[in-house]
Amino acid sequence: MPIGTEPEAVRDSTDLEERGPRVVAVGGGTGLARALRAIRGYAGSIDAIVTVADDGGSSGRLAQELGIPPPGDIRKCLIALTPEESVWRRLFEYRFTGADVEGHSLGNLIIAALADIEGSFELALRSSEQLLGALGSVLPASPMHLGLEAVIDGKTIAGQVNIARARGSIDRIGVLPPDAPASESAIRAIDAADQIVLGPGSLYTSVIATLAVSGITEAVNRTEASLIYVTNLVTQDGETLGLDAADHLDALLHLTGLRPPAAIVASDSPVHVDPPQEQLVVDGEAIATYGVGLITADLLDREAERPVHDPSLLGEVLRGLVET
Repeated sequence: MPIGTEPEAVRDSTDLEERGPRVVAVGGGTGLARALRAIRGYAGSIDAIVTVADDGGSSGRLAQELGIPPPGDIRKCLIALTPEESVWRRLFEYRFTGADVEGHSLGNLIIAALADIEGSFELALRSSEQLLGALGSVLPASPMHLGLEAVIDGKTIAGQVNIARARGSIDRIGVLPPDAPASESAIRAIDAADQIVLGPGSLYTSVIATLAVSGITEAVNRTEASLIYVTNLVTQDGETLGLDAADHLDALLHLTGLRPPAAIVASDSPVHVDPPQEQLVVDGEAIATYGVGLITADLLDREAERPVHDPSLLGEVLRGLVET
């Protein structure tokens, strides 16, 4: 049995709306963590489905050496679902700066240790949720660590970090092995969802990398849940340099076979970034050609050091899309 209290105790928190929608968020990295903080404000239940194709930093090292899904993006999501400050939260956020563990996040190491103790990576996440008091569940897209492979300007590039850094047109992207199954818990969460939120986050190496796992896109396409895509604020050097919001949508649909979302949520806040990055251009007429609605609002977190979404502002928009 997982360490700590029963999983149901986490879901009884009064910080979630008692009659709120069942929301599933899909992606990875800082963008997904921001979305989860936004969703906390209106959801009745929350499930985060997170990419397992990360191969960089502490997360990638642990995945390769221990044979577990990379815990880094998952750890960020666990913290995002944790509303209260605690010793456990500080431990999960702590990163070593010296000795043999330099560069490792303690949270990543705790998750890896719990996976060994519990005998299952997903049981380790349930225990982590209990220790942190998380307001929902974090689910790996697949129960195994996956590779990522893309064809960029006709050349095959392997590895999440290499793909994220490469410049050029991405014509195909998929996970390795291509027949790796989706986590059963992730499919169940999608099947039960009222709203599914994609992004924000790295288009190819987070959002599409998650949807590329066999069974994930198929589950999204068969559900009646409202599908929402939250665009990034700026382009990403290497991955989406030169692409506008309509280009993001086109890649999302054509590289995965995903059904068109009900709406795209984009920020209309002015953003200043250093070249070659630029603020994401949002062309409503181009987006309308896909039969997709467009919602724009001020979504910029003005207190952050770099352009990121304000969870409170994003949450107001996402809540409105449930209520309409």
